[in-house]
Amino acid sequence: MNNPLLDFSDLPLFDRVLPEHVGPAMDDLLAKAETALAQVTASDFPATWSGIARVLDVATENLGRAWGVVGHLNSVADTPELRAAYNAALPRVTEFWTRLGADERLYAKYKAIDIASLNAEQRQAHKNAIRNFVLSGAELTGAAKERFAQIQERQAELSQKFSENSLDATDAFAYYATDDEVAGIPKDVLQAARAQAEAEGKAGYRLSLKMPSYLPVMQFAESSALREKLYKAYTTRASDQAPAEFSQFDNSAVMREILALRQEESRLLGYQNFGEVSVVAKMAQSPEEVVAFLRDLARRARPYAEKDIADLRTFAAEHLNQTDPQAWDYAYIGEKLKEARYAFSEQEVKQYFTAPKVLAGLFRIVETLFEVQIREDSAPVWKPGVAFYRIERDGQLVGQFYLDQPARTGKRGGAWMDDVRTRWLRPDTGKLQTPIAHLVCNFADSVGGKPALLTHDDVTTLFHEFGHGLHHMLTQVNEHDVSGISGVEWDAVELPSQFMENFCWEWEVLKQMTAHVDTGEPLPRALFEKMLAAKNFQSGMQTLRQVEFSLFDMLLHTSHNPDEDLMGLLNEVRREVAVISAPAYSRTAHTFSHIFSGGYAAGYYSYKWAEVLSADAYAAFEETAAANGETGEASGKSTVSVETGRKYRQAILEAGGSRPAMESFKAFRGREPSLDALLRHQGMA
Repeated sequence: MNNPLLDFSDLPLFDRVLPEHVGPAMDDLLAKAETALAQVTASDFPATWSGIARVLDVATENLGRAWGVVGHLNSVADTPELRAAYNAALPRVTEFWTRLGADERLYAKYKAIDIASLNAEQRQAHKNAIRNFVLSGAELTGAAKERFAQIQERQAELSQKFSENSLDATDAFAYYATDDEVAGIPKDVLQAARAQAEAEGKAGYRLSLKMPSYLPVMQFAESSALREKLYKAYTTRASDQAPAEFSQFDNSAVMREILALRQEESRLLGYQNFGEVSVVAKMAQSPEEVVAFLRDLARRARPYAEKDIADLRTFAAEHLNQTDPQAWDYAYIGEKLKEARYAFSEQEVKQYFTAPKVLAGLFRIVETLFEVQIREDSAPVWKPGVAFYRIERDGQLVGQFYLDQPARTGKRGGAWMDDVRTRWLRPDTGKLQTPIAHLVCNFADSVGGKPALLTHDDVTTLFHEFGHGLHHMLTQVNEHDVSGISGVEWDAVELPSQFMENFCWEWEVLKQMTAHVDTGEPLPRALFEKMLAAKNFQSGMQTLRQVEFSLFDMLLHTSHNPDEDLMGLLNEVRREVAVISAPAYSRTAHTFSHIFSGGYAAGYYSYKWAEVLSADAYAAFEETAAANGETGEASGKSTVSVETGRKYRQAILEAGGSRPAMESFKAFRGREPSLDALLRHQGMA
């Protein structure tokens, strides 16, 4: 019991976990899970939901929680020692879950459960379990079953390798820019870059491919040559086009093998391709329906995207003396055009969004909208600066969450929500286990004693991830497998996250969560009006970019031959959808972590699909505001309605995965979703 990974008495002991704890903990927990599996699959063990849960689910939940701690640390505090320990345990853990999901004795036991004895939540969980057994190969026999297990184990290794290559390729690059090269780059970015160079004993400014460094260079650096240098490094990461010294991070072979294994897995399960497998557990009925949805969206967005690109080219020619802009110039041109058209810059806006003030504003709106209270709490954490909070309603604990905001070396890029544990009325103790979430971002850190500054995009990201967290934490479902985000169709899981983003565009919300870093003044109304006017700036281009990723992903998993170079398909999709030509060397697919290591394979379309749901859900709040004589966004009056918030919370957040997402949506809106609100919100109506 000296092993912190085996202590389930309270919160994870993140500050005490060492690489040497991983192997022994997995030995212990896998052995206990094996014993539990043998017990419940014995012929004399009764086929009851609660009986199986009391023995097997308790053992597998402990395994899942401990492995979740290891996986989380691997993502946010990567070290060579931890990576080695993680990779050593990964095959055994994967093998167990694969075997569990395909165990025909357990499958038979579940099929023998009397469904009439189950409550509504348990019936939904049981239905999902039967479906998942089939998708996990439980109906396969002999060599096919053996091969299926090998595929799962190899895919887990390859996904981890893809992730490591992407992280290492990003971390490996640094460019030390001189004073002559950095004109236009924001002061706070340069301060951080100078400090990083000095820490390494180098001259100049250390520019990296981490977002808080890379993006401001692309938006603001006056030197096209500097932008090209970073753009090329960024778009060739982990690929065959990267410089020779980074060739060990090339993901080409990893991707090819992952795609071939997914294709083989699909055939073993009786499907034509992985796209068909993917949609079984989603709202969409078929890959064809998804492709039709994406192409329809592309058709509607194209006129707006073509106007966006024409505007950029005209502006570049007339004001920047650029008659032939390249891919690395467009973010810069866009920023200059936005400044000229709306008379403000992202840099100006950023000065008002200090991280502590934004967080306080986010908490205030959540507390109002969902009738909860958020309080600081204490827990062991993995790095200084990681915060921990609790959510209460009427003095009762509802859920807790960790918040890890700054970017750093050894931390995977992007932003995400993950579960630490799920709400569950525990069958072993009869006590309610409350949910806990991780909320992870990659924002700029504080510099020189001043609070960290967030871009408005960062603010939106924070709201987005918090929406996922609320879905996980506010659930009132007591059945582990359909509680919170568990059991929610993958193409509906982005609804609560994208829904929260809407409030980042409301004056009443923003004015309370802004304070200028130097003067403490709130965001001026005039600046907000400019931001609002610019809200749908390039929304046509941005929509087509998301459609490009989504269509590429679905076609990659349906019509593409894994033996062929996927660049042919990507270029074909770009020709069909994109309005900006990418250079021939661009290899963005080689760091497309969502589909190669993040669970979104043949599912990246979920973001656009769920945007339709979230825009329509937010429209309910607009309608409430209009009925009360207000008009929401345009009037500057907030659409925050406690009554509508309560209805949304009860129909969608609290229901979790306990019923199909369409049922939850209809319970809230009284009808099926419509595309109209999304097009209107994005200025494409």
